Amino acid sequence: MKHLLALSLGLALAATSINAFAADNGGFVRAEIGNSKIDAGGADGDDTSFSLRGGYFFNANFGVEGFYTNLGEDSSDGVSAEANAFGLGIVGKKNFSEEAHTGGFISGRLGVSRANTDIGVSGIGSVDDTSTQPYIGIGGGYDFSPNFGLSLNIDYMKADAFGTDLKFTTTSLGLEYRF
Repeated sequence: MKHLLALSLGLALAATSINAFAADNGGFVRAEIGNSKIDAGGADGDDTSFSLRGGYFFNANFGVEGFYTNLGEDSSDGVSAEANAFGLGIVGKKNFSEEAHTGGFISGRLGVSRANTDIGVSGIGSVDDTSTQPYIGIGGGYDFSPNFGLSLNIDYMKADAFGTDLKFTTTSLGLEYRF
């Protein structure tokens, strides 16, 4: 019975916290799609990228984020390569209107990403390698309401795969919903 009472109390507190969390438009989710320019030890390429980000703004100018990004893939002559990353970081934002999350804005982000690179050879198999490196990004856009905004972002990320330095420069269009 004590366990049931503790579980009920925990669920009630969690529901209250979720309502408080949602009441101030601090939580956000953002979907981004764009293009990644990839530099792999002097060889370069590019591909479509997409990212899903989410986090929480503690106030109008500062927050935290977590993300997953597919940085792209390439294949030729039976060899394929694919890269993706997970990360955690901080977000800074400055709106040019007096009301938070409305009007034009600039933003920046900084954190740590864990990149995974997978190389495959047709008929033989594939291998992967991971590395943890810092990432940085800037953006600008327009918040149409306290809940909805659109942005153009440029992110820079590095990885070390199989002894080769990889550099990813991603330009993306982001759609953000705040709750």
